Amino acid sequence: MDLTRFPRRRYTEGPTPLEFLPNFTRALGGPRIWIKRDDMLGLTPGGNKTRKLEFLMADALAQGADTVITCGAPQSNHCRITLAAAVREGLKCRFVIEERVPGSYRVDASGNNFLFRLMGLEALTVVPAGTNMAAAMASEAESLRAAGRRPYVIPGGGSNALGGLGYVACAQELQQQLFERGLRIDRLVVCSGSSGTHGGLVAGFLGNRIDIPILGIGVSRDPADQDPLVLREAQAICDLLGLGLTVPPEAVRSLGDYWRPKYSVPNARMVEAVQLLARTEAILLDPVYTGKAMAGLIDQIRRGAFRPDENVLFLHTGGLPALHVLERELLGESPVSP
Repeated sequence: MDLTRFPRRRYTEGPTPLEFLPNFTRALGGPRIWIKRDDMLGLTPGGNKTRKLEFLMADALAQGADTVITCGAPQSNHCRITLAAAVREGLKCRFVIEERVPGSYRVDASGNNFLFRLMGLEALTVVPAGTNMAAAMASEAESLRAAGRRPYVIPGGGSNALGGLGYVACAQELQQQLFERGLRIDRLVVCSGSSGTHGGLVAGFLGNRIDIPILGIGVSRDPADQDPLVLREAQAICDLLGLGLTVPPEAVRSLGDYWRPKYSVPNARMVEAVQLLARTEAILLDPVYTGKAMAGLIDQIRRGAFRPDENVLFLHTGGLPALHVLERELLGESPVSP
């Protein structure tokens, strides 16, 4: 697939590392677990949204934007990386923050919220759970246009067909890495949230004929709600690329339950996953996305869903700053949900 016809900014030098986790593998008794370190992508301090923003920011610049507007939860990694990209490009940045858990937004919070302030966010609007975020961002954009400015709206998670090209590019990058190392991956595991990363991988694997099943671990929804979102995203990306193919429903598979009790609310399995990877490999997960996704992978291994001789790849989508919001919970000093 040719991505060169789409404008793109580059925020990362070279491919992200592909690493074997021997101590983590040993602790779980197999399968052989590998990790792709998209937490080491460029933009303060890295994560999967960087790949999407390479295409989205290029489009914003091509349209002459002077301000980007996006949305997310109070500790949104997407918002943080969008702000970093805006700073890099000399643009202003504004957020609409959805308080999905009542009372969860604090102006003086640490983690990503601290970085919002440190990197000079122009404005932040907090709205209650269930708000139509597209409409809220459109209203913000209209106010800026009335003031003579040129806003560009980026959807939550950077999840649209254009942003999804970032994970088509990732699929191509991974294919080359596997070829160069002579490595066969039997399954890939990824967080499944706003659907752009999961959907982009599905489209990229289909378009590049990469025969590796993808398993998404839902971080906010169960499969009945999540899988249709991913399927639509993957199809929109394929259509944008002009591939002329229909994404088969069986190409999209996710698991639910591990995100409970609520999105971004910690649970005991997530805490165990974060601690185990930190204490066996010195790799840090985040409590909202990768921690819960890794908890799903650990549970599936313990249930016998993988053969001991399989090579399983976990895509690390970043999110490190959010660890600092839950320090006591992650150290076992404060109780969390079962």
